[in-house]
Amino acid sequence: MHNLVIDIGNTNSKVAVFDGRAIVYNEAFKEITPELLSGLIEKYQIVCSTISSVGPELEEIIQLLKDKTVYFPFSTGVNTGIKNNYQTLATLGLDRWSKIIAANHYYKGESCFIIDAGTCITYDLLNAQSEYFGGSISLGIDMRFKALNHYTGRLPLVDWDREAERIPEGTDTTTAIQNGVLQGVINEVEGFIAQQNNKNKDLRVLITGGNGAFLLKQLKNSIFAPQIIHDPYLVIKGLNEVIAFEYVQKN
Repeated sequence: MHNLVIDIGNTNSKVAVFDGRAIVYNEAFKEITPELLSGLIEKYQIVCSTISSVGPELEEIIQLLKDKTVYFPFSTGVNTGIKNNYQTLATLGLDRWSKIIAANHYYKGESCFIIDAGTCITYDLLNAQSEYFGGSISLGIDMRFKALNHYTGRLPLVDWDREAERIPEGTDTTTAIQNGVLQGVINEVEGFIAQQNNKNKDLRVLITGGNGAFLLKQLKNSIFAPQIIHDPYLVIKGLNEVIAFEYVQKN
C-alpha cells in the first residue's frame, strides 16, 4: 500500500511516498500544486494520504486528497500512544508533533532528544516512558544572520557555507559574524544536549532539518557524537505513522 505524505514548512514543502515504511519517493518543492499531486497519486497508485502545514490549510490540495485518496486529517489530537503533556495543543507545531510520533515508533522505550535545525531550531524531548512535555524554540541559523543585519546600522547581511568543515575564525567583520552565529549555535546545541544528559539516562539525540547536516558535521568530534543520529526524514516518517495508526483504527 502506497501512502502520500506532505509536509508544508516555512521555507520548503516536502512530498514523500511510502510503500509500507519504505520511502520510495521524496522531494522538496517551493510550491505544491494539484497537478503535481495528481501525477504522483496516479503514478504510485496512492491509497492513503495526510498533510502537515505550519500555515493555513490549503483547501484545494486537501479536497484533491479527499477526492482521490483515503485522506486522514492530521492534528495534535492524533495520538499514537504518547502521553502528551503540552499545555497549549492548539499552538503546538504539527511538524514538532510528527517528529515525536516518529521517535516514539522508531526508538520505542528510549529517551529521545530531537533537534530540528530549520527556519527555527526546535528542541523536544520524548522520554523513555513515551511522555512528551514540550521543549524549546530558538532562532534558526539564517534568521540569526538576518537579525544582525536588520537590527544594526552597519553590520552586513552575511552568507555562510553550509558545506564547510570548519567555522571560520573572526578575523574581519564578515568572519566575525559567521563565527559568532555559527559557533553560537553549536554552543547552544551542545548546552542543550548536556542539560538533557543530566536528566535522562542513555539519551539518544536525533538531528533533523535543513541545516541538520551542518550540525552533524560540527558535532562529529564532540563528546556527544556517539549519541547522535542524523535523520532528515523524521517529519515525513511521523506522518506515515499517523496513516498507519489511523488506518488500523478505522479498518
